[in-house]
This record gives sequence, structure tokens and C-alpha cells, in this order.
Amino acid sequence: KPIRHVTMGDKSYPECQAQELFDEFVSASTCRAVLRCFTQLCEHLQLDPSAPQRPLYQPLKQQLNYWRANALWAKLDRRAAQPEYLRARACSNMTCVVIGAGPCGLRTAVELCFMGARVVVLEKRNSFSRNNVLHLWPFTIHDLRGLGAKTFYGKFSAGSIDHISIRQLQLVLLKVALMLGAEVHVNVEFKQLLDPPEKQLGQKRGWRLEVNPKNHPVSQLEFDVIIGADGRRNTLPGFRRKEFRGKLAIAITANFKNRNTSAEAKVEEISGVAFIFNQRFFQELQQNTGLCRHGALLHQSPAAGFGLRHKPLRPAGCGHV
Repeated sequence: KPIRHVTMGDKSYPECQAQELFDEFVSASTCRAVLRCFTQLCEHLQLDPSAPQRPLYQPLKQQLNYWRANALWAKLDRRAAQPEYLRARACSNMTCVVIGAGPCGLRTAVELCFMGARVVVLEKRNSFSRNNVLHLWPFTIHDLRGLGAKTFYGKFSAGSIDHISIRQLQLVLLKVALMLGAEVHVNVEFKQLLDPPEKQLGQKRGWRLEVNPKNHPVSQLEFDVIIGADGRRNTLPGFRRKEFRGKLAIAITANFKNRNTSAEAKVEEISGVAFIFNQRFFQELQQNTGLCRHGALLHQSPAAGFGLRHKPLRPAGCGHV
């Protein structure tokens, strides 16, 4: 029989459709697009992402067997094999709720998934809009690499680049959390905890949530652990909040719209330590503009454009900008 060559666009082969859907999920650039693509991928593979007991990772791994997916599975398998997780049995009988889908909330959700918990993330918004650029410590870069960040964001930690926008970091962690089985609900606001009834007959009821909208299915969820990762709002009552703040600093941030021209594509990002490798450029920059070389950073985002930040890390009031 003649050999038929299968291509990615051949709709008659389900595995090709699955690969295309996975590629769309990997490249999705908004919160809503990520959730939509993941839902479509699960529907195509006949997986239920909303089932109470749904170890999605293994079925996804079995049905997505090609180079891009396999590179991600290798990293996640290596991380999951760490002895602290007890082969996903450390929290296997727990249901955990995480309030907030910021970087801390999503990274916590990822960790709980590795421990075997059922994880439900609540986020009152449906978009990621924080384009602030974060400097990443070496141990953070190492951690994110181990979670496959490079698969979802090809420019991650390229060369001397040691920064990432909060929005892009959220997208990376959201994709990892979904792949590991976390259940993420957007447009759902946590209002308060509902205590278990004092007098219960028969089947006992546990802790529940009051959310907005009130009729959302998560309002019927009973959980064992709740984690507040909603930042300064701190909607969980009865807990003291501590803040760790450094000294105040003066900073200038200028954002330019990315029009995706060929000239803009040639612009290289500038990391926080780039002055070590290109001292002449920064000397000319200081002579022509007065900007100090320390803390200068150029970040390029496909959605938000270019951001030039100058942050000399000097105490406020010194008059240096």
C-alpha cells in the first residue's frame, strides 16, 4: 500500500489536531485565550477538566506524544520525582483553594498539584494586565526553567536576560498549573468563609466559600485548606499581614507601543547587568541623556510594546533620576 505522509494540517488524524491544539495553548498570549485553548484541548482528548478527581497530567502525557510536548513532560517528570512530593501522595486527600491568580498564587497551586492535592484557584478578574518588569534571582530562574518556562515563553532567560513581566510570568505559571490539573476559575470573587454547621446529623459538611457570583458551582465546594494570595487586599479574616519592603527608590518607566515592524524586531532587550558587556553604549547613554547605567533595563513585550526603565535604587529624596 502507498505510504501516506501525515501533516499537521491533516484534520483526518486526531493526533494532528491534538498537536495543533496543544501548540495553540502553548502560544496563547492572554488569560482568556489560555483557558479557552486548554478547554478545547481537553474536549478533543475527551478529558473533563472540571471533574473532582481528574489526574489530567498522565492522560495528557499519554495522548500528546511529540517533540514539543515530550520536552515539557521530561521537565515536569523530573520535578515530580523529588522525594518531598511522595509521588503525589503528600496531600493526596486534600482539597485546597487558592485565592488569587498572581505569580504567588499560581506558583503555590503548581506546588500543591505536585503534592497530589486537588487545587482550585479563584481569580476575580479575567485578564492579566500587569506589565511591570520583575528582576529574577538566579534560584527563581532555575525553578522556572525546571517547570518548562522556556516551552511557553521562548525568550525566557535568553542570554543575559534576567527579567520578565508579571503578565508573562502569570501566563507561564497558569499554563503549568492547568497541565498539572489545577482548576482555575476567573470572574469569581472570594467574599467570606462559611463555617461548618455546629450540629450536624448524618453526613458532615466541611468548610465552604461565599463567592460572587453567588450561584457559581465553586460555592458548593468543601475544602481542607485555603490560601490567600490576593496581595494587599488580604480578604481572609483573622490573619495578620506582614510586608517586606526595601528602601524607597526613584524610577522612570517609559512605555512605547510595539508596532511589530522589522526595525523593532531587531531591537535587543537590555538586562540588568548588560552594562558589564557593553560599557561603551552605557557611557554614551549617560553622556547624551544623563541616565545612570545602573538599573537601566529595556524589556520588549509583543502585547505591551517596549518598556525602558531606569531604576538607580537610591533613597527617595536624593534628587537623582
